Amino acid sequence: MIRPVPLEKCYRLLNIGATVLVSAEADGRANAMAAAWACALDYMPKPKVSVVLDKAAFTRSLIEQNGLFALQIPVARQAETVLKLGSSSGRGNPRKIEESGAKAFKPEGCPVPLIEGCAGWLLCRVMPNETMQQEHDLFVGEVLAAWADDVVFDGHWHFETAGDEWRTLHYVAGGHFYTIGAPLTVAGYGKE
Repeated sequence: MIRPVPLEKCYRLLNIGATVLVSAEADGRANAMAAAWACALDYMPKPKVSVVLDKAAFTRSLIEQNGLFALQIPVARQAETVLKLGSSSGRGNPRKIEESGAKAFKPEGCPVPLIEGCAGWLLCRVMPNETMQQEHDLFVGEVLAAWADDVVFDGHWHFETAGDEWRTLHYVAGGHFYTIGAPLTVAGYGKE
């Protein structure tokens, strides 16, 4: 079951440094791409994230048109789809998402397509900063809503009980990923 994630905890979805999928839609065109450079920036008073989007990326052009994007946390069973979404452009292929093997959906009230099967999703509004966007390809987004699949995330990650197919992807290069490993708990520090 997919459940909403409180915004004050949504930064935990990205704290693991996972490869993400970025999706956007404008003028009836939707697209999704893979990105390895995304992170949480802040969680109070409003959660914020960042992602690097090359000027050549079609998804970036959609984000620049409508000011909204979604970050998704794909998992091990989606590795091939992530590579397909990251190695082709949607600019000339309006069926890129479907042809990659991904399925898009839109939760009620979500104006951006999300990719099914991920561990988590964050809907974001661009916080404009022309200098950062043009000089560094860096986009900052305020998180408006977040969701996670409770098989693997309920405010804390549960990779050790969810199954290996739920482990997040960490891209190295050349089609090579690592998945998140085993948990390590330090004595004297409890979960919050």
